[in-house]
Amino acid sequence: MALSRIASSSSRSHLIKPLTTALSLRRPISSLSSTDDTTTLTFETSVPFTSHRCDPPSRTVETTPKELLSFFRDMALMRRMEIAADSLYKAKLIRGFCHLYDGQEAVAVGMEAAITKKDCIITAYRDHCIFLGRGGTLLEAFAELMGRKGGCSKGKGGSMHFYKKEGGFYGGHGIVGAQVPLGCGLAFAQKYSKDENVTFALYGDGAANQGQLFEALNMAALWDLPAIFVCENNHYGMGTAEWRAAKSPAYYKRGDYVPGLKVDGMDAFAVKQACKFAKEHALKNGPIILEMDTYRYHGHSMSDPGSTYRSRDEISGVRQERDPVERIRKLILSHELATEKELKDFEKEVRKEVDEAIAKAKESPMPDPSELFTNVYVKGFGVEAYGADRKEVRAVLP
Repeated sequence: MALSRIASSSSRSHLIKPLTTALSLRRPISSLSSTDDTTTLTFETSVPFTSHRCDPPSRTVETTPKELLSFFRDMALMRRMEIAADSLYKAKLIRGFCHLYDGQEAVAVGMEAAITKKDCIITAYRDHCIFLGRGGTLLEAFAELMGRKGGCSKGKGGSMHFYKKEGGFYGGHGIVGAQVPLGCGLAFAQKYSKDENVTFALYGDGAANQGQLFEALNMAALWDLPAIFVCENNHYGMGTAEWRAAKSPAYYKRGDYVPGLKVDGMDAFAVKQACKFAKEHALKNGPIILEMDTYRYHGHSMSDPGSTYRSRDEISGVRQERDPVERIRKLILSHELATEKELKDFEKEVRKEVDEAIAKAKESPMPDPSELFTNVYVKGFGVEAYGADRKEVRAVLP
């Protein structure tokens, strides 16, 4: 039975607009793994893509009920993880720097839907949800946040240095913009190996003014590297609005000679379509810039209340009009893939899953003090540390 639906009310004007669907039997979201994956749902992205030196991709996006439900699951899990991290930080179980991603989940989920684990991702310090999307576990995430041995970086990296090489995730970097040249290095290796994979180098609007970004972009363009520069434009750097920091905040045009695309980063399907397009482009023609128009609900980091340089009305307005999780929820309900109660019950399951991961992470021991000296030098190339008189060997670093 075919069904055509077009969002007509003003409250739906911000949503991804369904064009045509084949109506399938509604299934509880708890049966996600057995959801019909043969029915095709076709949507139109919330807003058109804006392009620079390239033809934009089609606004029409195809998906399945299974993918739609998985988007809801993944984003609900990411949202709950970040809210829990906020509480753990305030309880002083997480120390040091901590940058949360809630509000930007559509970027992580949409990007992951368009690529494979053989493609590489490298990002800055707002990295928890990207790590989860690359196959990381809640236990590894919370253990790392709390500096425990069971963390993804053995408790030595903390919030800013998540890492999962086997999942194609290369961090988690604390130096503003420093990950972008490293991402170009990954793309160079991919081109050299001729393995038909790409690297996504993510950075924020604050880092978009870094000189090293332009140097890396220049080399990537000279060598036609399969590098995708992703500016997660959440409109604020460290307490600074984009218009105060950038003379030209059209970040997708910043490459000048490099093509660019502006994307609604609160629309998971727009992100998916853009990343699929960017991967195809990068493999054939070299680098491209994607500007993800997104928003962070928390401050820059946990030390920033996030309300001194923007109004609470602005934050609540974005939550009501553009929230990525709520967009997916409304699509699921409008296509009768689950009921409101089923979605709420599922969110309770997510909360329980997060709580259980936190409990297990708390049981993980602290790293052994000897771990301070590991992974500093390549094995076999360590150094001997002497006392002031150069006679007594005080320590040998492996």
